[in-house]
Order: sequence, then C-alpha cells, then structure tokens
Amino acid sequence: MKHFISVHDVEHPQSLVQQTLEIKANARRSEIGRNKTLALIFFNPSLRTRLSTQKAATNLGMDVIVMNISKDGWNIEFEDGSVMDGSTQEHIKDAVQVISGYCDIMGVRTFPNLKDLQEDYQEKVLKKFVEHANVPVISLESTTLHPLQSLTDLATIAESKIQKPNVVLSWAPHPKALPQAVPNSFLQWITKTDADVTLTHPKGYELCEDFTGGVAITNDQQEALAGADFVYTKSWSSYSQYGQTPSVEDDWTVSQQKMNLTNNGKFMHCLPIRRNVVATDEVIDQSLVFEQAKNREFAAQAVLQKLLEDF
Repeated sequence: MKHFISVHDVEHPQSLVQQTLEIKANARRSEIGRNKTLALIFFNPSLRTRLSTQKAATNLGMDVIVMNISKDGWNIEFEDGSVMDGSTQEHIKDAVQVISGYCDIMGVRTFPNLKDLQEDYQEKVLKKFVEHANVPVISLESTTLHPLQSLTDLATIAESKIQKPNVVLSWAPHPKALPQAVPNSFLQWITKTDADVTLTHPKGYELCEDFTGGVAITNDQQEALAGADFVYTKSWSSYSQYGQTPSVEDDWTVSQQKMNLTNNGKFMHCLPIRRNVVATDEVIDQSLVFEQAKNREFAAQAVLQKLLEDF
C-alpha cells in the first residue's frame, strides 16, 4: 500500500479490517515506528481523527508532529504557474516537500467549500499533497471521502460476527450543510463486503452515482429500517443542488420507536452528533458510537503499520 486515500488503495480491504480487530484484541503495540515521524496536517477542526491517529502512532513507537495549517501556517497557493503577488505567501508544492523532509508518513485533513461541485470532487488539495509528497499520504478526511472512518465502521460491524448483515445508511437532519464524504466513503467500503445495504434519504439528497451503484435506495426511512441489523445515520447536503439543504417535511430524526422496527439493530454514527436532532438521547446512549470512536485508534494503527511495512 503506497497511500491511504480510498478503498482502492487497499488490495484486500477485508484483511485490513481483520488486522484492525486483531490489533484491538491483542492490545498490540509495536516498535515498527521507532525513529519514524508522523506529520498530521489539518485544514479544518478534528477531535477523534487527531487524537486516535496520534494514539495509534504512539502505539507503534512513532513521534508525531501536528500543524493546523489553515491557522498556523502561511496562506497557501494551489495553482501551478501562478504569479504570487497577492494574499498567498507559500506554494503548495514547496510546503509539501518541506513537510515531507520532516516525516516518514503524512496525514492530511481537508474540507469542501460546498459551493463548487467540480472543484470539491476533483480533490485538488489532497491530490497536491500526494503529487508533491516524498512519503506515504493518509487521508484524514477529504472533500469527498473519509477512509479511516469507513475502515473503522467496517471493523465495528465485523465485531458482531453477523453473517451477511442488513445495513442501512440513513440521512438525518442537521442545522448546517454538511459534506457527503462520510456517506460516500461508507458506501464505497461496505459494498466490498457481503452485507445487504440500503440507502434511505429524502428526495433531493441523492448521493453521487459513483458511490450508490448497486445499492438499494428508498425515500421511506421506516421501510428501510425494517429488519436492519445496523443503522448508520449521517447528515449530508444535496449533491444535485450542491451544498444546499432542500426542505424536508417528514421527521427523519432516529428515535427509539424507529429503532424498534429493526432486528434489534445497533445505531452507528461517526460523531460529533447533534443530540435530539440526528437521533434522540435514548438511541445514542444505547448505540455503538463510542465503540466506533475507540475503534478509530485501531484502524489508524492498522493503516500506519501497513504503510510502514510496505514503504
């Protein structure tokens, strides 16, 4: 594995899931990262991604340096051939090559502007890091995908040992427009398994067809929840009306009454979660969300270890 940007970088996704669970079961530490450095570069806020990846690196004996580049660094220029006589002071190709010199693996977290679909889905920022880095690059979430979260989610589902689980990905309300990265990525990964997958959302919240191919889709949330083993809930803005939040008349908040329609289903969410907006307190407090958050450490450790072994 050269980089970790999407599921397509992983030759055997299920093997990486199993490695994640083995690390968790054995509280496995390693010295493979001794005298190695992980650089974590953030363009937007993070709690679980930052802390879990730092902890994972420590478990492998790595040193970690963190930079909130959008706050602490110079203004970055991303266009090649630009005449930098304006507000930007440092070109991305220079910044990335400098950072590469200080580390052995680089993690990058970016965020979409939710205004220009073409620009966001081109993954301009992340691709510039991959293009100019001399070390492996891990996506800590990009404008369209969140592979570390998805690996975590698959590991959390696999812990149940349910053969061919019925998994529902449900849209949920939110007061702000959010990106499609988590649902896109979850569908990209879960469809590599034997799970039966259903996507449910209101009209107007369809996802990019690149990620929904072969997935059952319904606009009836309760119909989707019937018999589900896992209910993965996430908010996202519109793809077709990019970055917009079309009005929704029906109630899409996940309540205990809705969870009663499932097959004793487990509620999942990547966090942070708006309580009593996305789901009720009762649902969240009986859910897998904290197990998911803990599993982020082991997923990150599995990815870091694989990159160190292969690089």
